[in-house]
Amino acid sequence: MKPFIIALTLYLFVNISSCSTNDAPIVEPPNGETAEDSNTPTMNEQIRIIIGNASFTATLEDNTTARAFRASLPITVNMTEQAGNEKFYYLPTALPTSTVTPGTIFAGDLMLWGNSCLVLFYETFSSPYSYTRIGKIDKPSGLSAAVGDRNITVTFE
Repeated sequence: MKPFIIALTLYLFVNISSCSTNDAPIVEPPNGETAEDSNTPTMNEQIRIIIGNASFTATLEDNTTARAFRASLPITVNMTEQAGNEKFYYLPTALPTSTVTPGTIFAGDLMLWGNSCLVLFYETFSSPYSYTRIGKIDKPSGLSAAVGDRNITVTFE
C-alpha cells in the first residue's frame, strides 16, 4: 500500500507542477446550462416584496450581502415602524457587510444596518448612518401608502 501512495503522490506532484496558466481546463456547466441558467444571484436579480395587497419588484445588488439575503428567501417578517421613513426587522442570523454612508437614502432602498437589521426605506431623506446595500424597489410609487405609519407584515420572495 505504501508504494502505491508514494507513486500516486509523485504522479500528482509532477502533473500539477507542470501545468501552466494556459493549460487551465474549460469548465462547462452541467447538462448544457449556461451561466444565466444557474441559481447564483447576479447583478440585476429581482425579488418580490409583498405588503398587504401591494406587490413590488426589487433589484438586488451584486454583493455577498444580497446573495446571503436571497438565500434566506422566502421569508415573512413583522417590520417595525421607525422615524416616519423606514421599517426594520432584526434577522435571526447575521449577514456579511460592506458598509457605505450613502448620505441620501431613497424611497425603496433595502439595506442592512449593522449585520442583522433589515431596513426598508419608504421616504427619501438625508442620513449620516452607514448601511450595507441589499437592493432597491424598482418603482417605489405607492410604497409609502402600502406601509403606512404602523408596524407591518412583509413577505420577501
